[in-house]
Amino acid sequence: MELVSGNRPDMEFPRTGDFLKGRLRDNLSLDDLRYIEDLVETVEQHGDGARILERGAPTERSTILIDGYIFRSIDSEDGRFIVGLHVPGDFVDLHGFALKRLDHNVVTAGPVRVGCVSHDSLRTVMRDRPGVARAMWFATLLDAAIHRKWIQVLEQLDAPQRIAHLYAELQARLALIGRPVTRALRTPFTQFDMADMCGVSAIHANRAVGKLRE
Repeated sequence: MELVSGNRPDMEFPRTGDFLKGRLRDNLSLDDLRYIEDLVETVEQHGDGARILERGAPTERSTILIDGYIFRSIDSEDGRFIVGLHVPGDFVDLHGFALKRLDHNVVTAGPVRVGCVSHDSLRTVMRDRPGVARAMWFATLLDAAIHRKWIQVLEQLDAPQRIAHLYAELQARLALIGRPVTRALRTPFTQFDMADMCGVSAIHANRAVGKLRE
């Protein structure tokens, strides 16, 4: 399935424009915005299912998602568990700056484009740019709030409601960055992906999707 299309980030900030939208942009100067754009040292493209960061692997960089979707996942003997979902503009593994090793995998869902920021550059941000550091902290806290909502949803809702909530959440998050869904939200997620995101079997996910279609 195709990715959502919509308004593109401002041409002046082609790599970080989506990050700037909805994340305290009004409190940052134009110089700060350009500084954030320049933090992205390289841009990479990855295909579906690529592991950008392996669980437990040391890391000296963080990635910002420019286009596409990314999962946070944990593999166990019982299978794969998707514990987070990222949309364009998300600083996917910013907390890896402090932790150095993550307790989960960072995996692409369909083709993606990501920007890479070295932890040396982030150390400079912490020292010299407190306003930029606060914006990044805000982004990380926003991720944590979304994660708490996921826990609540898994506890309270049945499978069809979980899938419906997932797509309602995506619609809101894409609208926040100026990519409104005008009619249909198309994603690269498979039935197995939805099952792993919603904590149900693939059979239950299939039945849930059928109920939603009805």
